[in-house]
Amino acid sequence: MGIQIKNQIKLAILSINENVGFARAATAAFSAQADLTLTEIDEIKVAVSEAVSNAVIHGYGSDPHKQNYIELVMNLYQDKLEFIIIDYGYGIANIEEARQPSFSSDPERMGLGFIFMDSFMDELEVQSKLGQGTTIRMVKLLVPSTEH
Repeated sequence: MGIQIKNQIKLAILSINENVGFARAATAAFSAQADLTLTEIDEIKVAVSEAVSNAVIHGYGSDPHKQNYIELVMNLYQDKLEFIIIDYGYGIANIEEARQPSFSSDPERMGLGFIFMDSFMDELEVQSKLGQGTTIRMVKLLVPSTEH
């Protein structure tokens, strides 16, 4: 018997800065179904919006002439929330280096996206292939309400 999904949302959003806020709001609405504090929901919003923002900025290079999409999949299970962010852009040459504090391929950026994702979520997986894109999977474990 597999793990049953209680709810799932799949979004395909155009890779433009304006949609980072939309992804953030959708994440908050989806996360509100779980028994989480407002602080936990805020942390999830930050982690997901950082992943989406990275896809917009680095995945496709913020090229306004390209109609590239980012997929955002949100899964609610009995014991966790799962967020999967997929782009089909440039990919990450060195994932380990990209996950280091203050690393950014853009000198105008602080390079803290992966730090926020890692610290605010219970699991973070990054898969990437040059020229094919990047998939980020993040999980927030849900603590039964009797333990809150």
